[in-house]
This record gives sequence, structure tokens and C-alpha cells, in this order.
Amino acid sequence: MNKNLLNLSPLDGRYANDVIDLNSFFSEMSLMQYRIKIEIEYLIALSNEKKIQHIESLNKKEINDLRKIYLHFDFSEAKKIKKIEKETNHDVKAVEYYLHTKIKKELHAWIHFGLTSEDINNLCFTLMWKDAIESQYIKTLVKVCDELKLLSKKYKNISMLSLTHGQPASPTTVGKEFAVFSHRITKSLKSLRKHAFEAKFSGATGNWSAHSVSFKEVNWIEFSKKFLISFDLQPNLITTQIEPNDSLAESFHQIIRINTILIDFCQDIWLYISRGVFKQKKVSSEVGSSTMPHKINPINFENAEGNLGLGSTILNHLSMKLSISRMQRDLSGSTVIRNHGVGLAHSYLALKNILKGLKRLSINEKVLKSELNEHWEILAEPIQTILRKCGKENAYEDLKKITRGEKINSQSIKKFIMSLDLNDQDKAVLLNLSPQNYIGLAPILTEKL
Repeated sequence: MNKNLLNLSPLDGRYANDVIDLNSFFSEMSLMQYRIKIEIEYLIALSNEKKIQHIESLNKKEINDLRKIYLHFDFSEAKKIKKIEKETNHDVKAVEYYLHTKIKKELHAWIHFGLTSEDINNLCFTLMWKDAIESQYIKTLVKVCDELKLLSKKYKNISMLSLTHGQPASPTTVGKEFAVFSHRITKSLKSLRKHAFEAKFSGATGNWSAHSVSFKEVNWIEFSKKFLISFDLQPNLITTQIEPNDSLAESFHQIIRINTILIDFCQDIWLYISRGVFKQKKVSSEVGSSTMPHKINPINFENAEGNLGLGSTILNHLSMKLSISRMQRDLSGSTVIRNHGVGLAHSYLALKNILKGLKRLSINEKVLKSELNEHWEILAEPIQTILRKCGKENAYEDLKKITRGEKINSQSIKKFIMSLDLNDQDKAVLLNLSPQNYIGLAPILTEKL
């Protein structure tokens, strides 16, 4: 039997293969591995602190052996920690006791020295998120951006009827519309890449109290700053017991903003497909409807839209919840932060579906031309604008009278142009206009990407 059929979450069942790249960051076993890494690196940092004479300096081989504990961590080792946790009912303490079984007794007292669980956890959850964003999410988002850019160039000269308020409006090009979304995502991607993550490493109430009473001669603030920077994290020096998660929340909101842009994109593509201006590649083995054999549904964009919304909902709750804690701390945030990977996974799954959907798209030039030819009234805009340029009063009102709600064709619009009191040059410009070529600077704008 396929075990995925028994999983509660579709991320671990139906969509498991699509999000498997995130398992190494957000699984329970991964959290254990990150915790072990922090504890080991802290132990090494303590041994390197010259003002702490009570702990022996570690040689290169000993340091390498210590690092092998988290580098070679596997499922069998994870089960050992879970067994300890059944007794401690405390997951971070279980990791500390696990390390007692891996490290010589002389070093046991220095594991988790002066720390509170939050010192370990805030680093772990931030690094899990940071690493997944940098190594998986951004890589896939770039693929989406590149695909949109490619389509914008490919279709930069293909005219398309625009709709504003769902009504015919001045034409654009297919490529320009792809360029709009590529441009929006690129800007958000820059912010995502530049984001600085913060962390704290300052003990039970953020004051290095236990550290200072034990070794007053050590500059614990500088020690912690150096330690956090070694993980490419910005030190947050003034906190309660918990790191307030403001920088993590800001990163969540960056993903939410990208999700919002992509929801806008998916809905537009859905409407283009509904209009018939986009076609979808037919896959013979697929079924579009259980009763209507003819259907090819835009399922990839629908799936993406749903998952983008779900991902944003989870991340929005986390961004609000994790930045609030009663007094020094409470555990209500501890249970929800375990779901930050879920929020990212739904967002990541959406990117995968958008890529699949884009690969199946092609334009229907016949429908594009037909739509444009049905709406010559859209040339009312350039006509009244030329009339304004020539100082004609009531130009807008005059065009409104003859075009608003009326059926206009090429003959009637050209007849009207010929009747206008304009110089030959302006009249020639208007006579040469058509819904197909009234696209302004759209092709040029696609080259600005």
C-alpha cells in the first residue's frame, strides 16, 4: 500500500513529490539536525574563547568529529532523540541528552551552557526558512520569472484587445502583459534576496545573566554577535527571552506579496483561456471532466491560485502570531512556527504548477484578431486625443456620442475620420490606425525587462 494515501496533509500525500525538495529543511528530523548543529557549533565557539579556561581547547580532529554528528545525522539517530523526548517531554532537552551519548563526558557541562531553548530554536527556525528560501524557493521563482520574460519577448508584437472593467479598451500586446508580471516579480525577488534575517542568543530573559555570572571577563555581547554572524544572521541584541520574529515576519510578508502578484497572474491567465485567446496543449490521456469529454481545464493555474492563497493565509497568521508573546514568552507561538514550512510549501507548490501551466500555453491568433476586429470603437481614444491636440472643443464629448454603446466597424470609423476638419498629416495618422496596430510603445516596453 502507498503510505502517502494515509497521510493527513496533501503536502505529504497527493503533492509529496512536488514539494519533496523542502523535506530536508522543514521535517521533524531536519529540525533536530539544525538543533544539533547549533549546539555543536556553540560548544566549539566556547572552546575557542580564550577567557574561558575551564573548557579544554579542541583540536582540528576533535572539531571535525563533533561536526560529523550533525553532518552524518540520519533517521536512525533521529529515532534515538524521539525516544529520549518521550521521557523528557521536552524536545530541545532531548537533543542535549542525545549529545551526551555522542560527546566525551568532560564536555557535557558545556552543551547548552547558559542557554534557553529559544536561543537554539530561533536560530533553527530562521535558518530552516532562510536556507529553503535561498536554495529552493528562489531558484524556482527565478524559473517562473525567466519563463514570463521569454514569453514577453516571444509575443511582444502580438496585438491583443485589452479589457478594463471587463469592457473593450485600448489594445496591448500579449508580450507586454507577460512583461508586467515579470517586472513585478523581479522587484519583489530583489527584496527577498537582500533581506537580512535576525536572531538572538542571549539567555533566559535576553540579558546573558547566567553567562555573565559565570564568566564576567567574557564580552558575551561580542561573543554572541560573532557567533550569529557566522550563520549569516544579524544579531538582535535587545530582546526578551524570545527573538520577536520581526525579520522573519517581514520575510513571510515578502512571500505573501509575491503570492498576491501570482494570484493576479493566474486569474488573468484563467480569463485569457476562458476568452479563447490562449490555448492549452492537449494531453491525450488526460480527462477534463467526468461527464464532458471535450474539456481541457486550466487546472494548473487553478491549483496554483488555491495554493498561493492557502500559503499566504498561513504565513499571514504566523507573521502576526510570532511577533506577539506574553511578557518574556509563552508557548502559543512555539506550536505554530512549526508550520512555516507548510506556508512555504503551498507557495512553492504553486510555482511548480505555474511552470507546468505555462509550458502548455499557446496563443490563438485567430481569436485575437477576431476580438480586435469586433471593436473598432476603441479608436475613439486616439481620434479624440488628436482632436484635442488640434484645439478642437468638445472632442471627447463628440466621440462619446457616436461610439459609446454603439457598434462601430472599420468603414464607419474611417468615414467619420474623413469628415473631420484636420490637416492631411493628422488625418493620415488616424486613417492608418487599426485595432491591431494601436498598441503604443508596448513592444518597446517588453525590451525594458
